[in-house]
Amino acid sequence: MSAATWYLLRDDQVLVNMDVGRKRLDHLRRDPRVSLTVIDGDDWYTHVTVIGHVTEIYDDEGLADIDALSRHYQGKEYPDRKRPRVSALIAVDRVHGWGAQKNNDQPDGRG
Repeated sequence: MSAATWYLLRDDQVLVNMDVGRKRLDHLRRDPRVSLTVIDGDDWYTHVTVIGHVTEIYDDEGLADIDALSRHYQGKEYPDRKRPRVSALIAVDRVHGWGAQKNNDQPDGRG
């Protein structure tokens, strides 16, 4: 399954957030293995993929996490305050780059 998503680095993990009704939340609970690919906006051939696993899934009380993501991407708090949200933290197992980011697979994202 593939879905566009906002993400933020939080310490040494990656934060993602989703509506409580999203199907991908069921998938994450069943199988915590994930990958996140970031594509260069100017050169789609260049990308970095983070391969990891979800270490924690929790309710986004007060919508603090989605607000942090929204401020990062849109410069303002998340506008939909009606539906509950859930956050997940992803531990990075490997990082793979391609194109200008090609560096072979690196454990823990360190070269």
